[in-house]
Amino acid sequence: MKLYDFDAMFDEKLSAYIAKNSQKYKEEEWEDIIPKLYNKFGDTEVKSLGMTPRQYYAGMSDEDLVKCLKQHLKSGVPVPEFLCDEIYGRDLTEKLLPMLDGSGSEREYAMNLIGSDDRAVGKYMEILSACDDGDVKNRCADLIKEKADLVAEKAIENFNGGVETEYMCEILSRCVIKDDRIFDILIKVFRGDIENICLHAGYLAAYGDERALPYLLDKIDEEGISYLEYRELRFAIEALGGEYDKERDFSEDKYYKLLKDHGEGVSEDIFGAFSGAKKSE
Repeated sequence: MKLYDFDAMFDEKLSAYIAKNSQKYKEEEWEDIIPKLYNKFGDTEVKSLGMTPRQYYAGMSDEDLVKCLKQHLKSGVPVPEFLCDEIYGRDLTEKLLPMLDGSGSEREYAMNLIGSDDRAVGKYMEILSACDDGDVKNRCADLIKEKADLVAEKAIENFNGGVETEYMCEILSRCVIKDDRIFDILIKVFRGDIENICLHAGYLAAYGDERALPYLLDKIDEEGISYLEYRELRFAIEALGGEYDKERDFSEDKYYKLLKDHGEGVSEDIFGAFSGAKKSE
């Protein structure tokens, strides 16, 4: 299969266009113009092909599209957006799944094209559990969270087995189903990890089970919490339909001072701290 570097062709035409119109547009205007020119190029006939870039890929079979993508990545020839658009416009998840076990670039492109398709969520969980690359783990987690219920059982199993427990909590917090096992896990980590109160309060807010309110109210009432922890705890409480109006003084708190020094809103401008006032409905 012959690969065409459509991006290089476009760059050549773009250079000539810019040279001809350099005084016509400001730099910030070019930022808007170039994407439009690229899109137009996709529908411009390439004489050596006798067709446009979009027509070239539209004429390929599903198998050839995926093969073409892999060859681009292997050879280092830039992958044109027109190729990705054609793949994305078809249901090629089954043919893209094997690329998740390929090179780093293959996996990256496959994840971007597959997205949170139900058929891939289980594979993302496998990758997250076995991969050492933090960026890949984060990307997998983001995609899994969109369909967290599909892997809830596996996430519970992983947590109980000590496998990527923090990621499992994050995923479980995005489950729509209400399960006592999930609730118990989120409460356990909230109460047990005093170094990450903000993070785990956020998980409880995301899960949306109001049974967490007593635990959040107990924690926010502690005198030793920081201003940042207070903010996140109050957000979680209010997200679950609760209220906390006790007047607190964080004027000596280092985080409060830092926020104030940087001109960020504090006190009642955020959640009514110091004033004891309720948030306006």
